[in-house]
Amino acid sequence: MISVVTPFFNEAANVRPLYQRLRAMFEQAGEQWELVCVNDGSRDETLLELLAIQAADERVRVIDLSRNFGKEAALTAGLDFARGAAVIPLDADLQDPPEFIPILLSKWREGFDVVNAVRGSRAGDDWLKRSTAHGFYRMFNRLSDVEIPADTGDFRLIARPALDALKRLPERRRFMKGLFAWVGFRTASVIYQRAPRHAGKTSWNYWKLWNLALEGVTSFSSVPLQLASYLGFAVSLFAFAFALFRIVETLLFGNQVAGYPSLIVVVLFLGGVQLMALGVIGEYLGRLYEESKQRPVYLVREIWQSEHEAMPAQSVRSDEITQT
Repeated sequence: MISVVTPFFNEAANVRPLYQRLRAMFEQAGEQWELVCVNDGSRDETLLELLAIQAADERVRVIDLSRNFGKEAALTAGLDFARGAAVIPLDADLQDPPEFIPILLSKWREGFDVVNAVRGSRAGDDWLKRSTAHGFYRMFNRLSDVEIPADTGDFRLIARPALDALKRLPERRRFMKGLFAWVGFRTASVIYQRAPRHAGKTSWNYWKLWNLALEGVTSFSSVPLQLASYLGFAVSLFAFAFALFRIVETLLFGNQVAGYPSLIVVVLFLGGVQLMALGVIGEYLGRLYEESKQRPVYLVREIWQSEHEAMPAQSVRSDEITQT
């Protein structure tokens, strides 16, 4: 069985088109499948739409979270509850075409455990978003020991062995693209053309994208801490050289009154460097603090599935779900 995992947040207009395209594609391909829908605290009619298609098709399962935990947590919940031999995360906005899934399946049947769907184009994204996304992938791969494929989102196929390994990772602050790459396994990549959003408006603004990028870098690289150390060393070296210069100048030309503007510039520069270094340390310390509290990644409010299926334990932690 193939499991398609889709997080939903205020995607009521996309529920039925996504289901219809998936059903048509799988029926044509002759595959056994299920759709795991995770309602991530939607405030519109998303849950009602999901329950309507679940009542009509027993292959649809609805996991309703207690509130909005964010896409990474909702995706984690869907992966925890997926039962297929292969699992495919798929966004609800239909930018990643369901009709491309058979190509992922064909690569999986060649023996690959992970098949990445690489975006050959990003229709619907403006120039700034395409440029910043391109820059992030390159920057991340330079800073991190774990390389994530460029222009690859969550849309991919993950075979059961790779998924079971992924579910063993205990992080609470999760950057899924990095975790997908970290587990490794035999990987292939295929290129597809990304479509514009089908309906609705994305909830991802540039501030959220910046925070996600920051999460990714701090989760998989300690280079920012090293850069803060190098910057502090460079500033100290500059200050020592400047002190020598002032000593030599005083010996040769006497004691002159230093200018007020230069003093302010030096003080502000050093203060800025110190605050920046503290900010970098604070980012890592904050993540350690979040992990130390051992809070669950998500909480499940209710699960809807066919009556003859055994209800899985409504565990609130991914590692506990794996055990049950």
